[in-house]
Amino acid sequence: MASFLNNLFGKKQEDLTEKIFQEESFDVRDIIAPPYIGIMQDHIKLGERFAKSFFVFSYPRYLNTGWFSPVIDLSTPMDISFFIHPVSSELILKKLRKKVTEVSSEILERQEKGLIRDPALETAYKDIESLRDNLMTAQEKMFRFGIYITIYETSEKELRDTELTLRSIFESRLIYIKPALFKQKEGFISCNPYGMDLIEVHTPMDTEPLSTCFPFISFDLSSNEGILYGINRHNNSLILFDRFSLENANMVVFAKSGSGKSYAIKLEILRYLMQGVDCIIIDPENEYEYLADAVGGAFLKISLTSANHLNPFDLPLPGPDDNPEDVLRSNVINLVGLLRIMLGGLSPEEDSILDEALTQTYAIRDITPQSDPKTWQNNTPLMSDFQEILESMTGTESLVKRIGKFTKGTFSDFFNQQSNISIDKSFVVFGIRDMEESLRPIALYIVMRYIWNMVRSKLKKRILVIDEAWWLMQSDDGASFLFGLVKRGRKYWLGVTTITQDVADFMKSDYGKAIVTNSSLQLLMKQSTADIDSIQKVFNLTEQEKYLLIEAAVGEGLFFAGRKHVYLSVVASQTENQIVTTNPQEVSQQKEAKKIEAAQN
Repeated sequence: MASFLNNLFGKKQEDLTEKIFQEESFDVRDIIAPPYIGIMQDHIKLGERFAKSFFVFSYPRYLNTGWFSPVIDLSTPMDISFFIHPVSSELILKKLRKKVTEVSSEILERQEKGLIRDPALETAYKDIESLRDNLMTAQEKMFRFGIYITIYETSEKELRDTELTLRSIFESRLIYIKPALFKQKEGFISCNPYGMDLIEVHTPMDTEPLSTCFPFISFDLSSNEGILYGINRHNNSLILFDRFSLENANMVVFAKSGSGKSYAIKLEILRYLMQGVDCIIIDPENEYEYLADAVGGAFLKISLTSANHLNPFDLPLPGPDDNPEDVLRSNVINLVGLLRIMLGGLSPEEDSILDEALTQTYAIRDITPQSDPKTWQNNTPLMSDFQEILESMTGTESLVKRIGKFTKGTFSDFFNQQSNISIDKSFVVFGIRDMEESLRPIALYIVMRYIWNMVRSKLKKRILVIDEAWWLMQSDDGASFLFGLVKRGRKYWLGVTTITQDVADFMKSDYGKAIVTNSSLQLLMKQSTADIDSIQKVFNLTEQEKYLLIEAAVGEGLFFAGRKHVYLSVVASQTENQIVTTNPQEVSQQKEAKKIEAAQN
């Protein structure tokens, strides 16, 4: 017997020794669990982080839609739980019947005693009766509603600071919160996705105020005036908007090739034309030629061999409120910027010489602040006149040589001619596709100066679309002129639409950032992964919006109007699609159909 017991206990001792030295098994819970959890009366410590739970215990009489959104928008990490417990309408009606009896009795008693009326009692009576009516007609239902919030910070001081921020947000709306003292563990669990309501601090609430607590609301861009931009993908409502209703009518469009930006802009143009708004396009690829033909507009080809000429020395006709001296001076400054691009840069001495030479060039044609501005249009000088003035000045040999290629030879057909075009139609396109690439920034500058002079001479609603604007942003003078156009256009009822797919180069320029800042409308369509980080930084996009732009379908994107922005899907009718489509296959089919129709006629 003794030997048997010794064997038994000896075996148990061996088993115990083996268990002691066995390797412990780990699972997922050991990996994700914090190294330490400490539960205090007013917070929890999770490893190196601190957590604190709160509950909402008081609400005002009225709640506005989206009142919880400022809390959601805080950068502080937090967990939020809503607990909505339905309550039997029959039970609530019984309690309301008792309550309305008590309130009405108190009101009658005060009247019998001759006391002054109590507005609080009368308001309570009306609210109870209104709620009873809605419950009895099934327009409303009653619920017990609880909101619990758990915030996370790296120190107790940051917890206190975040608590003050939360209190200020809520109390500004007459809503009050309390920390879950001695119930931090229950608050932490209630805010985790277990569906367990362990705090049980509830407020009776009917359907209408309960619906205002939903924190994720989508903006609506529907108005009685304006045009259809597309469908709001958040709620399937129509985006009807008038760009001229904002502080400025400027717009920037950032999108990669093939995202549908040209299609969207053509639709906007077509719809504004139907409202009597003039539209002017600077088209680098002759994409708008078919649209100009369809709406009876003018398509002007700008190239060295084109019959259309623009004189760089053209002047605007001063308006009734304009000072002729200021107009002339501004024109000279712009011309110096143009010549800086044409001549490949200027030294400070050359800059001063050109300023004086331009003033003399206008003076020999009797264009001075003292002359009659009505005669300016008939006496406009040419580039060759400017060259003659330079030749008569000392120290201008280099300038004369450089300017010579624009007054003689092939270049002179474009740069040394009087303007022979007129913008008398509501839709005008300047096609610069055939202009030599090295001269394209210069041509863009000249075209924009001509448009600006025309805009200043007559006040009218206009939209100017500058496609592939990065061409102009290549030089500081071009970028500066474009920024001036965007900034000053509002005074002349002009909305400038700047389109580019080379976002990185556009945003490198300080003028590019300023153009975005001075544009109340922005349209972001499908972006490349190389540009999306800079786009996210400039427009303060969320991670969801960032990936949405990377994966956006053709014709979809984010549409910003002032402070509001929505996820837009561009839509067009069948007739509109035939006019504005840029799909090569559809364009080819339409051209073929026109040929067949012409042959039959």
